[in-house]
Amino acid sequence: MSSKSAAAILQRQFKDLTDAKKGIPSFHIELDDDNIFLWNIGVMVLNPDSLYHGGYFKGQMRFPQDFPFSPPSFRFTPSIYHPNVYRDGRLCISILHQGGDPTNDEPESETWSPAQTVESVLISIISLLDDPNGNSPANIDASVEFRKNFDEYKKKVLKEVERSKKDIPEDFIMPDSSLNAYSNSNSNLNNRLDEPVDEDFWYESEEEESFDEESLMDDIDDHDEEDDEEEEEDDEDMGGK
Repeated sequence: MSSKSAAAILQRQFKDLTDAKKGIPSFHIELDDDNIFLWNIGVMVLNPDSLYHGGYFKGQMRFPQDFPFSPPSFRFTPSIYHPNVYRDGRLCISILHQGGDPTNDEPESETWSPAQTVESVLISIISLLDDPNGNSPANIDASVEFRKNFDEYKKKVLKEVERSKKDIPEDFIMPDSSLNAYSNSNSNLNNRLDEPVDEDFWYESEEEESFDEESLMDDIDDHDEEDDEEEEEDDEDMGGK
């Protein structure tokens, strides 16, 4: 897949996630210097049962040129104290690990596939915050403390939650309840619905293409069939000789 194809898919997902009607209220997403392959993302945790409740955690998602066939990477900026977050902020989570790796013992259903989206990744990150994966810790100290001294772990997390509140953007519109914080039913957010959308922003090219993300896997199968047919033709030619 060309970088143009990847850019077109990312544009669609970016537009949906930042659209007043389709976007998820708890995510604040902007491009880094208008680079469609680099997103700055803020995640607001509004689940009242979460240890991270009230926190606003900033991160950066970087996409490969062959997205969605390869997964993006995610890094918290600044880093947070969590068993699955390296000290430099890099996140270790199954959904961002390439599937089909024989050296990886993670279930295929939990690793990356072209069917995944930025939205599914962000929802998985929210879930991981309160349910760390102890099988592949990125921060050993945090992992041990989470299991053996949870009270101390909780103190550190709550301290980070309070610090993170200073990063909430002035233009961030707080969802009116935790029930719609991670869904796209934003009809009650009238202020956001009135915001104009800049239609001139999107990536332009002389040859515009339309991409159906759900058919990407079908495209792969078609390519495989074509390769098989070519191999059969080559075998026949060799046999004729």
